Amino acid sequence: RPFPSSSTLCHRGPPRTIKDDWPGYSLDLFTYPEHYHDDIENIYIPHGVIMNRTERLAHYIMDDFRDDNIMVLCVLKGGYKFCADLVEFIKILGRNSNKYLETRVEFIRLKSYLNDQSTEDLHIIGCQDLSFLRGKVCAIVDTGKTMKALLKHVETFEPKMVKVAGLLVKRLPNMAESLTDYVGFEIPNRFVVGYALDYNEYFRDLNHICVLSRTGKMKYKI
Repeated sequence: RPFPSSSTLCHRGPPRTIKDDWPGYSLDLFTYPEHYHDDIENIYIPHGVIMNRTERLAHYIMDDFRDDNIMVLCVLKGGYKFCADLVEFIKILGRNSNKYLETRVEFIRLKSYLNDQSTEDLHIIGCQDLSFLRGKVCAIVDTGKTMKALLKHVETFEPKMVKVAGLLVKRLPNMAESLTDYVGFEIPNRFVVGYALDYNEYFRDLNHICVLSRTGKMKYKI
Protein backbone atom coordinates (compact mmCIF):
# COMPACT_ATOMS: atom_id res chain seq x y z
CA ARG A 1 0.00 0.00 0.00
CA PRO A 2 1.48 3.39 -0.93
CA PHE A 3 1.92 5.84 1.90
CA PRO A 4 -0.09 9.08 1.85
CA SER A 5 1.77 12.01 0.37
CA SER A 6 3.12 14.75 2.59
CA SER A 7 0.56 17.17 1.16
CA THR A 8 -2.21 14.85 2.27
CA LEU A 9 -0.83 14.55 5.78
CA CYS A 10 0.33 18.08 6.45
CA HIS A 11 -1.68 20.11 8.97
CA ARG A 12 -4.81 17.95 8.99
CA GLY A 13 -7.61 20.26 10.03
CA PRO A 14 -6.90 23.73 11.42
CA PRO A 15 -5.58 23.82 14.99
CA ARG A 16 -7.93 25.11 17.64
CA THR A 17 -6.66 28.67 18.01
CA ILE A 18 -6.71 30.31 21.43
CA LYS A 19 -6.69 34.09 21.09
CA ASP A 20 -4.16 36.34 22.78
CA ASP A 21 -6.79 37.88 25.06
CA TRP A 22 -8.27 34.56 26.21
CA PRO A 23 -8.54 34.90 30.03
CA GLY A 24 -8.99 31.20 30.73
CA TYR A 25 -11.52 29.74 33.17
CA SER A 26 -11.89 30.58 36.83
CA LEU A 27 -10.23 28.11 39.18
CA ASP A 28 -13.57 27.82 41.01
CA LEU A 29 -15.12 25.98 38.06
CA PHE A 30 -12.81 22.94 38.14
CA THR A 31 -11.14 20.55 40.53
CA TYR A 32 -7.35 20.50 40.84
CA PRO A 33 -4.77 19.78 43.59
CA GLU A 34 -5.59 22.36 46.25
CA HIS A 35 -1.93 22.98 47.12
CA TYR A 36 -1.55 24.66 43.72
CA HIS A 37 -4.29 27.24 44.40
CA ASP A 38 -1.96 30.25 44.59
CA ASP A 39 0.44 28.92 41.98
CA ILE A 40 -1.79 29.01 38.89
CA GLU A 41 -3.70 31.95 37.43
CA ASN A 42 -6.45 30.10 35.60
CA ILE A 43 -7.53 26.92 33.86
CA TYR A 44 -6.35 27.63 30.32
CA ILE A 45 -7.48 24.43 28.58
CA PRO A 46 -9.71 22.07 30.62
CA HIS A 47 -8.95 18.37 30.60
CA GLY A 48 -12.19 17.51 28.80
CA VAL A 49 -11.33 19.86 25.93
CA ILE A 50 -7.85 18.33 25.68
CA MET A 51 -9.32 14.84 25.45
CA ASN A 52 -11.89 15.83 22.84
CA ARG A 53 -9.24 17.46 20.68
CA THR A 54 -6.88 14.48 21.10
CA GLU A 55 -9.64 12.16 19.90
CA ARG A 56 -10.08 14.33 16.80
CA LEU A 57 -6.34 14.10 16.07
CA ALA A 58 -6.59 10.32 16.40
CA HIS A 59 -9.31 10.36 13.72
CA TYR A 60 -7.03 12.33 11.38
CA ILE A 61 -4.16 9.90 11.93
CA MET A 62 -6.39 6.87 11.35
CA ASP A 63 -7.70 8.36 8.11
CA ASP A 64 -4.20 9.19 6.84
CA PHE A 65 -2.33 6.01 7.69
CA ARG A 66 -5.17 3.49 7.43
CA ASP A 67 -3.67 0.00 7.82
CA ASP A 68 -0.02 1.04 7.86
CA ASN A 69 2.03 0.37 10.98
CA ILE A 70 3.73 3.29 12.71
CA MET A 71 6.49 3.70 15.24
CA VAL A 72 5.40 6.26 17.84
CA LEU A 73 8.28 8.18 19.41
CA CYS A 74 7.04 9.75 22.63
CA VAL A 75 9.01 12.74 23.90
CA LEU A 76 9.42 12.60 27.68
CA LYS A 77 8.56 13.90 30.05
CA GLY A 78 6.05 16.48 28.90
CA GLY A 79 4.57 14.40 26.10
CA TYR A 80 3.72 11.23 27.99
CA LYS A 81 0.06 11.99 28.82
CA PHE A 82 -0.71 13.29 25.36
CA CYS A 83 0.99 10.27 23.80
CA ALA A 84 -0.81 7.77 26.03
CA ASP A 85 -4.21 9.33 25.35
CA LEU A 86 -3.58 9.67 21.61
CA VAL A 87 -2.48 6.05 21.22
CA GLU A 88 -5.44 4.88 23.33
CA PHE A 89 -7.89 6.77 21.10
CA ILE A 90 -6.24 5.22 18.02
CA LYS A 91 -6.75 1.76 19.55
CA ILE A 92 -10.39 2.49 20.43
CA LEU A 93 -11.12 3.75 16.93
CA GLY A 94 -9.50 0.64 15.49
CA ARG A 95 -11.60 -1.67 17.66
CA ASN A 96 -14.79 0.12 16.60
CA SER A 97 -14.10 0.07 12.87
CA ASN A 98 -12.71 -2.15 10.14
CA LYS A 99 -9.39 -0.30 10.25
CA TYR A 100 -6.61 -1.09 12.68
CA LEU A 101 -3.44 0.96 12.97
CA GLU A 102 -0.71 -1.03 14.68
CA THR A 103 1.37 1.24 16.91
CA ARG A 104 4.64 0.52 18.67
CA VAL A 105 5.72 3.11 21.21
CA GLU A 106 9.30 4.08 22.01
CA PHE A 107 10.52 6.92 24.22
CA ILE A 108 13.09 9.67 24.13
CA ARG A 109 13.70 12.09 26.98
CA LEU A 110 14.61 15.70 26.36
CA LYS A 111 15.31 18.67 28.60
CA SER A 112 14.58 22.06 27.05
CA TYR A 113 13.59 24.46 29.85
CA LEU A 114 15.24 25.97 32.89
CA ASN A 115 12.61 27.71 34.98
CA ASP A 116 10.35 29.27 32.32
CA GLN A 117 13.07 29.92 29.71
CA SER A 118 13.62 27.64 26.75
CA THR A 119 17.22 26.60 26.19
CA GLU A 120 18.69 26.66 22.69
CA ASP A 121 20.42 23.31 22.87
CA LEU A 122 18.76 19.92 22.58
CA HIS A 123 19.61 17.87 25.67
CA ILE A 124 18.88 14.18 25.09
CA ILE A 125 18.92 12.29 28.37
CA GLY A 126 19.73 8.60 28.14
CA CYS A 127 20.06 6.60 24.92
CA GLN A 128 20.55 8.70 21.78
CA ASP A 129 20.59 5.71 19.41
CA LEU A 130 17.35 5.72 17.41
CA SER A 131 18.47 3.16 14.85
CA PHE A 132 15.22 1.24 15.44
CA LEU A 133 13.53 3.96 13.33
CA ARG A 134 15.46 3.10 10.18
CA GLY A 135 13.06 2.34 7.34
CA LYS A 136 10.00 2.82 9.57
CA VAL A 137 7.10 5.24 9.49
CA CYS A 138 7.69 7.41 12.56
CA ALA A 139 5.16 9.58 14.38
CA ILE A 140 6.75 11.90 16.94
CA VAL A 141 4.37 12.82 19.75
CA ASP A 142 5.34 15.91 21.69
CA THR A 143 3.86 18.98 23.32
CA GLY A 144 5.59 21.37 20.92
CA LYS A 145 9.08 22.19 22.26
CA THR A 146 12.52 21.62 20.65
CA MET A 147 10.95 20.06 17.56
CA LYS A 148 13.34 21.49 14.97
CA ALA A 149 16.41 20.10 16.70
CA LEU A 150 14.74 16.75 17.42
CA LEU A 151 13.63 16.29 13.82
CA LYS A 152 17.18 16.89 12.63
CA HIS A 153 18.43 14.23 15.05
CA VAL A 154 15.73 11.71 14.10
CA GLU A 155 16.32 12.09 10.36
CA THR A 156 19.94 11.01 10.73
CA PHE A 157 18.59 7.49 11.39
CA GLU A 158 16.81 7.39 8.00
CA PRO A 159 13.20 6.63 8.87
CA LYS A 160 10.91 6.05 5.89
CA MET A 161 8.61 8.90 6.90
CA VAL A 162 8.36 11.26 9.86
CA LYS A 163 5.21 13.04 10.97
CA VAL A 164 4.71 15.09 14.12
CA ALA A 165 1.73 15.28 16.44
CA GLY A 166 1.95 18.18 18.87
CA LEU A 167 -0.53 19.17 21.53
CA LEU A 168 0.53 22.83 21.62
CA VAL A 169 2.08 25.22 19.13
CA LYS A 170 2.90 28.71 20.39
CA ARG A 171 2.48 31.84 18.31
CA LEU A 172 5.77 33.72 18.24
CA PRO A 173 6.62 37.03 16.50
CA ASN A 174 9.15 35.34 14.20
CA MET A 175 7.37 32.00 14.00
CA ALA A 176 8.18 30.15 10.80
CA GLU A 177 5.93 27.50 9.28
CA SER A 178 4.93 24.96 11.88
CA LEU A 179 6.84 21.68 11.86
CA THR A 180 3.84 19.91 13.39
CA ASP A 181 1.54 17.91 11.10
CA TYR A 182 -1.20 17.27 13.67
CA VAL A 183 -1.74 20.25 15.96
CA GLY A 184 -3.93 20.26 19.02
CA PHE A 185 -4.00 23.93 19.96
CA GLU A 186 -2.31 27.09 18.76
CA ILE A 187 -1.78 29.29 21.80
CA PRO A 188 -0.21 32.65 22.64
CA ASN A 189 3.36 32.70 23.90
CA ARG A 190 2.44 32.01 27.52
CA PHE A 191 4.14 29.58 29.89
CA VAL A 192 1.66 26.83 30.69
CA VAL A 193 1.80 23.80 32.95
CA GLY A 194 -0.25 20.70 33.62
CA TYR A 195 -1.19 17.58 31.65
CA ALA A 196 2.44 16.44 32.13
CA LEU A 197 3.91 19.87 31.30
CA ASP A 198 6.08 21.05 34.17
CA TYR A 199 7.86 23.95 35.76
CA ASN A 200 11.03 22.50 37.26
CA GLU A 201 9.29 19.12 37.64
CA TYR A 202 6.22 20.54 39.41
CA PHE A 203 2.63 20.65 38.07
CA ARG A 204 2.80 17.49 35.97
CA ASP A 205 -0.03 16.09 38.13
CA LEU A 206 -2.52 18.73 36.98
CA ASN A 207 -5.12 17.28 34.59
CA HIS A 208 -5.83 20.68 33.03
CA ILE A 209 -3.44 22.97 31.20
CA CYS A 210 -3.02 26.07 33.35
CA VAL A 211 -1.21 29.41 33.30
CA LEU A 212 1.47 29.65 35.96
CA SER A 213 1.18 32.59 38.35
CA ARG A 214 4.01 34.87 39.45
CA THR A 215 3.73 33.28 42.91
CA GLY A 216 4.16 29.82 41.42
CA LYS A 217 7.20 30.87 39.39
CA MET A 218 8.90 32.31 42.45
CA LYS A 219 8.00 29.40 44.74
CA TYR A 220 9.45 26.69 42.47
CA LYS A 221 12.25 28.64 40.79
CA ILE A 222 15.72 27.05 40.89
